[in-house]
Amino acid sequence: MSNIIDFKTLENFIHDAFVGYGVPDEDAKICTDVVVESDRRGIESHGVNRFKPIYIDRIKAGIQNPVTNFEIVRETPTTAVVDGHDGMGQVIGYKSMSIAIEKAKKYGMGMVAVRNSTHYGIAGYYATMASKAGCIGVTGTNARPSIAPTFGVENMLGTNPMTFGLPTDEPFDFVLDCATSISQRGKIEYYARVGKDTPAGMVIGRDGKPHTDSVAILDELNTGKAALAPLGGIGEELAGYKGYGYATVVEILSAALAQGNYMKMLTGIDENGNKKKFHLGHFFVAIDTDAFMGEAEFRKTAGEICRGLRASQKAPGESRIYTAGEKEYDVWCYRREHGLPINDGVKKDLIAVRDDLGLDYKFPFEE
Repeated sequence: MSNIIDFKTLENFIHDAFVGYGVPDEDAKICTDVVVESDRRGIESHGVNRFKPIYIDRIKAGIQNPVTNFEIVRETPTTAVVDGHDGMGQVIGYKSMSIAIEKAKKYGMGMVAVRNSTHYGIAGYYATMASKAGCIGVTGTNARPSIAPTFGVENMLGTNPMTFGLPTDEPFDFVLDCATSISQRGKIEYYARVGKDTPAGMVIGRDGKPHTDSVAILDELNTGKAALAPLGGIGEELAGYKGYGYATVVEILSAALAQGNYMKMLTGIDENGNKKKFHLGHFFVAIDTDAFMGEAEFRKTAGEICRGLRASQKAPGESRIYTAGEKEYDVWCYRREHGLPINDGVKKDLIAVRDDLGLDYKFPFEE
């Protein structure tokens, strides 16, 4: 049985499935592109692995709206505040960054703050939208409480990525897309799906000890029995306070500008233990490089910096130095020709969605 699915089949199926669960056609195209782009870049934690359990199951549970009511509640020439009304996070993210880019191209800079949204996929998708347009792109989002503050054991902050997209003169832009926790929840979900333990040091229990059982950790994160360590690790010795600080920056920017929800408000569980809407917040910034010394010069300098870093002396036994976005570009080039490898859990999810909707698809891995 094949473990590979071609991207055309995957894209067509995911689009048709989103439509089948009530997402309008144009919105379904956006959602599909964001989901599949994660897999194109090799970020399995946020791609088709999350298609059913995060997006489809939440639509079916009534805690995410398939039709997105994108409302601009306040606007200036360079800023906007958006209420997403718990619609599709990918649609909200795409439209918000589009507005930020449009404002940047007209006024030099643009920023959009969002409240009442849902999981928007890989943050790097939106930062790349800006970098492709010749802008510096910045985005961040809050999330379910997962990170414990330095010297604490209670999950208080989301994994809260702080993401940058910088235009270069290379085939790929510099895109730094990473959580402010030592690991994101999606990676632990992936570990659980493939039966792998979480490395010691990523998760701390209420007892102050590291936890490694991936399946148990996912439940413990939801019940508050465990928390992710911030970027840098537990305590101050490895500078975990830096990750804690950046996670707090993202939490504030994702909530305060749009007067949205934050921290324990984002659990997705009500006082009776029932699922509820998450009401997430995001922010999107676009800065037009043409407003400074020009896009071409910016791209050239950024490219030279990246090439200089990769050409620097390598550690013994290492064959290559990377810059942000390069590994993802390499994966994209390979998978464009060879397709996407998927695990047994994803196969079951795709079949379950197909059968639930009665869609006429036969996947390559069924042959």
